[in-house]
Amino acid sequence: MKKAVAGLAAAVLLTPFALILPVAMASQQAGAFGTGSCPDTGSPQAVDTAAIQAAVNLILSGAAGPTAPVAGLDLPTVQIPMAQAIVATGVALKVAPRGQVIALATATQESRLRNLSYGDRDSLGLFQQRPSQGWGTPAQLQDPVYSSTAFYKSLLAVAGWQDLPLTVAAQKVQRSGYPDAYAQWEPLATALQQAIGTTLKVPTTGATPTPGTSPGSCTPPDTTTDWGIIPAGALPAGFQIPTDVPPAVQSAIRWALGQLNTPYQWGGSCLNSHGPDPMGRCDCSSLLQQAYKAAGIATLDRVTYDQVKQGAAVSADQLRAGDLLFTEQGLQGPEHVGMYIGSGLVVHAPHTGDVVRIASYSSWKSGVLAIRRITP
Repeated sequence: MKKAVAGLAAAVLLTPFALILPVAMASQQAGAFGTGSCPDTGSPQAVDTAAIQAAVNLILSGAAGPTAPVAGLDLPTVQIPMAQAIVATGVALKVAPRGQVIALATATQESRLRNLSYGDRDSLGLFQQRPSQGWGTPAQLQDPVYSSTAFYKSLLAVAGWQDLPLTVAAQKVQRSGYPDAYAQWEPLATALQQAIGTTLKVPTTGATPTPGTSPGSCTPPDTTTDWGIIPAGALPAGFQIPTDVPPAVQSAIRWALGQLNTPYQWGGSCLNSHGPDPMGRCDCSSLLQQAYKAAGIATLDRVTYDQVKQGAAVSADQLRAGDLLFTEQGLQGPEHVGMYIGSGLVVHAPHTGDVVRIASYSSWKSGVLAIRRITP
C-alpha cells in the first residue's frame, strides 16, 4: 500500500477510460513521473452532507444519468456504487458502522473509491491490496466484495480498533507509507456511510441499536432457531409476524426477515447470505425457496418461471401473509418474486447492487402478474 505520488495522482485524475488501463501502463507512468512529494495529509475535507445524500439517493435508485461531482467525489456514478459495496459488505459481516467508516476512508485515500486495475508495485483494487503480501489473487483483489471482506477481517483482528483514531486503525491494516493521510477523509466517509446506510435502512454512525430492543425488531416464533437477526429499524415499529397463518408460513417469514440487508447476488443459492462468498447470497427466487425450506417445505422450485406454477393461485382480495407475488413479465414468465408478510409489506431481494429489503405492497400492486399460495 506504500504509494508513489504518480500512483496517487493517477487515482485522483482518473477518467472512466482510465479504469481499464493495463498494469504495464501504470508501471510506465510511475517510472516517468518518479516519486515526487508526499500526498496531502492535511485538514479534513469539507463535506456537503445534503449533496452527498441526494447523490446517493439518485444513483442507488438507478435513475441517475451523468451526475455532477460533489465535494470529495469527482465521479460519483463510479464512486458511490463502490462505497455501497463496502457498506453492504460490512453489514453482511456485522461490522459496526464505525468500522464501515474506517473502510470507506481507507478506500478513499487508497483509490479514491475506484476499483483500480493498477497501483504502486502490485497494489490493486479499492484498498490497493497486494497479492505479493498475501491479500489474495489479482482477480480477487479487484472484486469489491472480496477486497472489502479482506479489509474488514484484518481490521476486526486489531485489538481495540473501535477506540482507536480512524487514521491509526486504518494504518494498523494498511501499513501505508503515509499513515496520517486517512484522517482527512473521515468526514466524507461518515457522510457516505450515513447516506448509504439510510438508503439501505441499516444502522449508521452513532449508537448501534441492540438487536431485539429497538423499534422495528420482532420476536421469532421459535427463539431457539438461529435464522439471523432482524436488523433494528428494517421493519416499521410495532410490526409482528401474523399469527393467523399456518406455523410454516410464520417460520418462512421469520427466516426471510433474517436475511434483511444482505447483498443481492444473481444466481446466489441463499445458503449463507451473511457469509463472504457472493454465491451463498440470495436472489429473489432463492430467498423464498430457502425461506420455505427452512420452514419444512422443500418442494418450492428454484426459479420464478417454475415457482409461479406451484401452490394455488389466489386473487388480490384473498392475499394472505406468506403468499408469493410475481412481477416483471419476461419471455418465459415472471422474472421477479417477493413474499407478502402482512401489514401491507413485501420482503424481496431486488437486484444487483441492492440488498434484501422491505417494500410496500402498494408499490407492487399494479405490477403483480400472479399470486401463489404455497401452503393451504
